[in-house]
Amino acid sequence: MFGWQRRGTAEILPRAIGRLIEGINPRPERATPRPRRHNPDAVVDCAIYTAGARKPGTVHYTQAVRQARRRGTYVWLGLHEPDLVTMRSIAKAFDLHELLVEQTVEGGHRPALETIGDVTRLVLRTARYVEHEELTATSEVVDTGDVTVLIGDWFVITVRHGAAGALWPVRQELEKRPAVLKLGPWAVAYAIGNRMVDDYLDVAAAVERDLERLEEETFRPQRSPEIAHFYQLKREMVEFKRAVLPLQEPLDRLLDLAGPPVGLRPYFVDVRGRLARAVDRVAGFDDLLNSILQARLAQVSMDQNNDMRMIAAWAAIAAVPTVLAGIYGMNFTHMPGIDSHYGYPAVIGVIAVVCGGLYWRLKRAGWL
Repeated sequence: MFGWQRRGTAEILPRAIGRLIEGINPRPERATPRPRRHNPDAVVDCAIYTAGARKPGTVHYTQAVRQARRRGTYVWLGLHEPDLVTMRSIAKAFDLHELLVEQTVEGGHRPALETIGDVTRLVLRTARYVEHEELTATSEVVDTGDVTVLIGDWFVITVRHGAAGALWPVRQELEKRPAVLKLGPWAVAYAIGNRMVDDYLDVAAAVERDLERLEEETFRPQRSPEIAHFYQLKREMVEFKRAVLPLQEPLDRLLDLAGPPVGLRPYFVDVRGRLARAVDRVAGFDDLLNSILQARLAQVSMDQNNDMRMIAAWAAIAAVPTVLAGIYGMNFTHMPGIDSHYGYPAVIGVIAVVCGGLYWRLKRAGWL
């Protein structure tokens, strides 16, 4: 009996210890590759346009490709932040170059215009004004993104990144202009560029109101805004400039291309002219903001000088009793008034008169 218990303990104890160790340091599970997330909602809208009108309903882009190869018909496929799986499927359906797939999946591109094969790639930056009650050191003033427009002979694909620059209003507005819509895929590129420039002008008007309010706060008698507020607005203006200024060169090159129809060229010229106005306003914001910042820095310097003068004035007043008390604190035998009953009141009176005179003089000079 004793031997059976001994053998059972010898077998059970190592197993229990082993389970205890596994509980403390569990064995690593086999790493299973996580599948890449497919984004079916990337397709915002897909429509076929013929003779300046949209065919009723929404079709899948694979079906639209088969229906849009006829003359006078093209597809407008709108995407929002598609993943790599979605873009590869679209590239296969529309016969796009692999470089276009890589360029459209990632956002953050600067305005550009290039031609890869038979497809023209136009990139525009989106911008929208972020409403805020007051400007702080962390206020977001301008939110930006980008839109890539892939223009082919019978299709146009728009890929948008970011929350700004929704293209649904552009599609609705363009569908109300059949004369422009029937000019082909380049009409979509014009409509998007037109809306982006309008957004630039709207954002510029809102930012101008912010600058006017900041200027008023800087020169009002009450507390002026902190320096950090100015630098936050300058950072936001840098982001806005990166959206607006680089678009001039792609628009100039676009008018030299043979792709856009002749009927659309006056429209692109109009977009370029309004973009020039937006560029001038944004460039003027830099000068105005720098002027307000210099004025605020001058105010800070003046405030510091006033503080130093006030400190110096009070130090001068405090020096009077300090000097007299130091002299009489040396305890010499022969001191003026030391043996008189009126010596102490006389010294206090002298201190009060001299300190009062200094205070009056410094107050009149503006140091206090």
